[in-house]
Amino acid sequence: MEMRFRKPVREFLLPDIIDGEGDIVPIIADGEDGDLEDIDVPDSIPILSLRNTVLFPGVVLPIAIGRPRSVQLIKEAYRTDKIVGTVAQKDPDTDNPSFDELHTVGTIGQIVKLLEMPDGSTTAIIQGRKRMVLNELITDSPYFIARVRTIPEIKPESPSKDFDAIVGSLKDLSLRIIKINPTISPEASFAIKNIENNTYLINFICSNTDIKVQDKQRLLEINSLRDRGYSLMEHLVQEIQLLELKNELQSKVKSDLDQQQREFLLHQQMKTIQNELGGNPLEKEIEEFRKKAEAKSWPKEVAATFGKELGKLSRLNPAASEYSVQINYVQTLLDLPWESYTEDNLDLNNARKVLDDDHFGLDEVKERILEHLAVLKLKGDLKSPILCLYGPPGVGKTSLGRSVAKALNRKYVRMSLGGLHDEAEIRGHRKTYIGAMPGRIIQNLKRAGSSNPVFILDEIDKVGQDFRGDPSSALLEVLDPEQNSTFFDNFIEMEYDLSKVLFIATANTLSTVGPALRDRMELIEITGYLVEEKLEIARQYLLPKQLENHGVKADQLIIGKQVLETIIDKYTRESGVRELDKKLAKIVRVTAKNIASEINYNPELSDEMLTQILGPPKYIRDLYAGNEQAGVVTGLAWTAAGGEILFVETSLSRGSGKLTLTGNLGEVMKESAIIALEYLKSNAELLDLPDNFSEKWNIHIHVPEGAIPKDGPSAGITMAASIASAFTQRKVKKHLAMTGEITLRGKVLPVGGIKEKILAAKRSSIREIILSEDNRKDVEDIKPIYIEGLKFNYVNTIMEALNLTLLRQKVKNPKKITFE
Repeated sequence: MEMRFRKPVREFLLPDIIDGEGDIVPIIADGEDGDLEDIDVPDSIPILSLRNTVLFPGVVLPIAIGRPRSVQLIKEAYRTDKIVGTVAQKDPDTDNPSFDELHTVGTIGQIVKLLEMPDGSTTAIIQGRKRMVLNELITDSPYFIARVRTIPEIKPESPSKDFDAIVGSLKDLSLRIIKINPTISPEASFAIKNIENNTYLINFICSNTDIKVQDKQRLLEINSLRDRGYSLMEHLVQEIQLLELKNELQSKVKSDLDQQQREFLLHQQMKTIQNELGGNPLEKEIEEFRKKAEAKSWPKEVAATFGKELGKLSRLNPAASEYSVQINYVQTLLDLPWESYTEDNLDLNNARKVLDDDHFGLDEVKERILEHLAVLKLKGDLKSPILCLYGPPGVGKTSLGRSVAKALNRKYVRMSLGGLHDEAEIRGHRKTYIGAMPGRIIQNLKRAGSSNPVFILDEIDKVGQDFRGDPSSALLEVLDPEQNSTFFDNFIEMEYDLSKVLFIATANTLSTVGPALRDRMELIEITGYLVEEKLEIARQYLLPKQLENHGVKADQLIIGKQVLETIIDKYTRESGVRELDKKLAKIVRVTAKNIASEINYNPELSDEMLTQILGPPKYIRDLYAGNEQAGVVTGLAWTAAGGEILFVETSLSRGSGKLTLTGNLGEVMKESAIIALEYLKSNAELLDLPDNFSEKWNIHIHVPEGAIPKDGPSAGITMAASIASAFTQRKVKKHLAMTGEITLRGKVLPVGGIKEKILAAKRSSIREIILSEDNRKDVEDIKPIYIEGLKFNYVNTIMEALNLTLLRQKVKNPKKITFE
């Protein structure tokens, strides 16, 4: 709504084309209310239908007359008594409304002036006199003539504070509208201030307020002047609120436009200066981007997006915060190898040679790569496998990826996942963030320059999780062959095909890798190396590499087999060969120093020279310690560095049956000891022991090397044998070791790490091993070279294991064990 004042003063001048002279026409009636209503109204009067306005008593309104019947009505009325009834039609779009299509309440008006305008149209100046209601239609030809009844105004009793307050508010609100509406001249406020008659003031504001015709009609139909003023006040309040909101928005838009215009002018000045200095570097850069894009072969949707984003970049101010993100985005789209692939070398013999030259062993991985290569050769297209190599550190998991890339003639990229906490590192950041960049998957593909590289996901078992998201969940899409063809990066905001990428993940353990992630990968275990294998790796790979790296010739340093074995056995304790490589590097550096210093030395490394270079041996491996002491049994353990043997010792002392466990044992291992003791108690007769054999003796079980934490269920069978040997004082079979979990029912359950444990047993002069029957399959999977010289006994129950372990012969100088 909006207050509209046709003149900012009390009177306005309209030229009378008919009379050829100018008359002053008042916009409201002068005098008291009675003067206005003092008019003789005939019984029947002509009815003028108004299309877009409502005439109020006391208001003078210029009305444009266009319809022929209305023109005839006005001219004939003007020649007679000049009295007409004005009624608004219900639908303003109706050209020739019927009598029923008119409102029933209108205003009796008096024609003040009739004007013929220069364009031939007719305008009637009509002053409202009294409100009326239509009673009966007399005729509709040539125009409506009807009987009417006047409606008196219901005015408040004088004096009325309530009515005075309403009138005062209407004045204030009207003046407020005039002030904040820029389309109304400030002089219009004089018209409001000069109206002293409250009735005329209310009707004047009703007539000039910019509200719908239906709302004006409702105001006209209100009989009570007080109620009409109150309803009008509600409309004015809404109008003020709307105007203030418009002004606020316009002010904000104007401020933004001013800033944009300022930036535009500065930008234009900058372009002018740059052109004077030799051209605009931004335009040159954009032109270079466009030329590179024309030379690229990429999908249509990518090309369309690039064109749109390049246009956006050209419109940005280089000083804007989003400029750097936008140019990074455009550069990323250009640098990504869309549908760009390297050609695979499908020669299987060459691939096998490359893999064998770089790595010793690892046959399972090599065979899997060759199988994939064979299918590619036959079919020409195949989704790349998702491999996961897991095993202890230093066994060659990561370096194998480089060899695979070399064998396939593919690019090689490596991404370390260790300590990764933010999901955005995988999927990228949204462009709305300042400093946004693509995820590391897309970054590495950009670096590789190919869409089918060998992609190493290193240390996938060390991915973190916190409030920033779960990166391992983001990897589910990357490592799913059914989904990664439509991998979505948040930064590039488009799908990218990863199905041709050969992903190889590495891990030290699978325990920290989620089950969903494990399910998507093809798991290949890479176990530790035997001493014999480490010897071959050192002789064929590590030593030649270190000699070449340090500029030492092969005849200037000779390391014999026995010395190499000493280095492996006494200076390293690992499943892999990383520490061995460091020791060999130190030996070669000392040799290089001797050569550079021209010191005479013996090129063949001896044990004495080895001790001088590496110091005294760091590790002394546990060897089988014999069977002359009761209660000492050899067990087998698995660590991240490979397998180890461990001794379980049981000592008895007079007491009340208390069980003590030492050696830095974990909860599971302590529970294994309790299960072992309880089983022996419930089956004492099988060992020729009384039922209460433990009630008079305190039992102390110890596992040496107490500084090293130990846990797991695999020592259960070993503890049972140790306790049984201590109470029976029977010898344990020579060169025997064992591993297996036990239950209260006497079952022996399978355990893991069998290959590592077998290697440890072989290194420690063990000849015979007791395992669960369910571990037979694990032994059958091990190469014969690893188990050569070992005898395996597979058991289902604890008693089977004890019968194999305990000899009938007592130890030398047995302890006297009584149960009274």
